[in-house]
Amino acid sequence: MLRKFTALLTSLLLISTAAATELKVGDIAPDFNLQATTGEYFKLSDYRGKQAVVLAWYPMANTRGCTIECRSLVEKGHLIRAFDVSYFMASVDALDENRDFAKKTDADFPMLSDPTKETAKAYDVLNLFRVASRVTFYISKEGKILKIDEDINPSTAAEDIAESLKQLKIAASNG
Repeated sequence: MLRKFTALLTSLLLISTAAATELKVGDIAPDFNLQATTGEYFKLSDYRGKQAVVLAWYPMANTRGCTIECRSLVEKGHLIRAFDVSYFMASVDALDENRDFAKKTDADFPMLSDPTKETAKAYDVLNLFRVASRVTFYISKEGKILKIDEDINPSTAAEDIAESLKQLKIAASNG
C-alpha cells in the first residue's frame, strides 16, 4: 500500500513540475504589474519598445532548487547583464517570503511576488500544487514571446539564460 502511494505521489510530482503552457512562441506575453522585493512595482508593458525581458518563474522561496537557481543568477548575473535585457525571478509566494529569500541569497535583481496567482495563471505556469512550475520566458522588446524554456537546470540558470539571449540575438548592453 505504501509503495503504491509513493508511486502515485512521485507521478503527481513529475506531472506537476512539467508545465504544459498554452502560451507559445510568437504570442504577445501577458502583461503583469507585480511588486518586487525592493518594494517597487514592475509592469511588463513599461518595457515595450525599450528592452527585452526575461521572466524566470520558480516554485517556492527558500527551497533547495530555487535557492540554487537564485544563487546562479546572483553569482553569474554579469553574463545576463551583458545583454540589453531586464530580468526577474517570480513566484506565487507572499512578498515577505520573497524578501526573506532575496536577503538570504543576496539577490541583486528584482524578485517578483504574485500572491494572487493571477499572473501565474496568465502565463500557464501554475501546477497541481498551486505553485509556479520552473519556466523561463524570453520576451522581446515588442512584447512577443521569443522562447519558453521548461527545461531549467537551476545550477546553470544564469549561463543558460545568457546563452539563450545570445541565440535569440538580443542586443548587447550599452552599460
